[in-house]
Amino acid sequence: MLSRLYAKWMYSWETALTTRDTNRIVRPLEWGFDWLQDFSPLALAANPHLSDYDRMTAVNADIVARADEFYSYDTPTDFRLERRHPQLYPTNVRPETLQEDAELRRQAETGEIEAADFLRFTSPIRTRYPENDQVNARWYPAHPETQKGKPKQAIIVMPQWNADAFSHNALCTLFNSFGISCLRLSKPYHDVRRPAELERSDYAVSANVGRTTEACRQAVVDIRSCIDWLETQGYEQFGVLGTSLGSCYAFIAAAFDERLQICAFNHASTWFGDVVWAGQSTRHIRAAFEQASLTQDQVRDIFSIVSPMSYMDRFAAKPKRVLVVHATYDLTFPLKYSLDVLTNFDALKIDYVSKVLPCGHYTTGETPYKYLDGWYLGSFIYQSFKRLAQTKTAPSLESHVTAKAQ
Repeated sequence: MLSRLYAKWMYSWETALTTRDTNRIVRPLEWGFDWLQDFSPLALAANPHLSDYDRMTAVNADIVARADEFYSYDTPTDFRLERRHPQLYPTNVRPETLQEDAELRRQAETGEIEAADFLRFTSPIRTRYPENDQVNARWYPAHPETQKGKPKQAIIVMPQWNADAFSHNALCTLFNSFGISCLRLSKPYHDVRRPAELERSDYAVSANVGRTTEACRQAVVDIRSCIDWLETQGYEQFGVLGTSLGSCYAFIAAAFDERLQICAFNHASTWFGDVVWAGQSTRHIRAAFEQASLTQDQVRDIFSIVSPMSYMDRFAAKPKRVLVVHATYDLTFPLKYSLDVLTNFDALKIDYVSKVLPCGHYTTGETPYKYLDGWYLGSFIYQSFKRLAQTKTAPSLESHVTAKAQ
């Protein structure tokens, strides 16, 4: 009885949180072949013998087969640190959020808050939005004293879809106390990268299939580019933490970049299209697909390029330390899709830790669940980087002992 009451209460709370924003827009289906035609010849010209759906599934198959090339890039040449006052960049129009944004702007103007350093560079993947192509990552360098006696370690942190610019900053501060530096990366079309025409980060995930796919490509390449910059700063060991949409981007980046040896996925799923179809947060996108008479299976097919499941074997090919956090009452990443991740990890013998939150997707950010989630993430990151440092220093210590004995 108590468990049923708790579940009813949790689902009610989760639904209230996912429906409180009133600025979600149902945009019509756009196949977005023009976003992919620079890579796939199948996207370049229409085929009179194929429907748009069949053509898009063919493009997906083509790109997945050549994914190494799709997610490849040239290292940026314009890395720079920019110092400015942090801003919120809210994605909703609730009065309390707008008031918080106005207060932060006032504090910046009066000097009541300190400026912060942001890594900026031009993304190797270019879009039609110049502001989106200027990558932005708030830089949290660990104090040198906390890094003594071990390899320099850093982690890329990617928050959830429609996160404001302050989301996950507390995690970065926590990781700094472990001697781990952080780049809190703004996803494509988020906060300072968001085009002025948008209130929300809609272009990252929408009913424009090609643009959504290209946003993932850009995010993956931006993560890898951040690691390139960190290497120029002397960093040797790397991890990535992604939440929700950020976990999808983080997974694919780790599948294609073996430098990412520690991965924390805070809410994860196997197929991108299943979450778009079944999740409460994307119900406005599903409406566009339903209006075009597409089914869930078809939506899954047209988002294969950006689905972790497409790269599961590749992810498993190199050893990694992995955390997967899922929530029992999740209405955005429904539970069965998160459990499917664990099933595949088991089958592929991936070294992972599974943690369960007794809440939902949005309620993960509410008290007391955000503290439990923070504990899971923080303890995993601390222990995993500590273990990774030991594997780096152990050989040199053995060599020193051997040399001394001789």
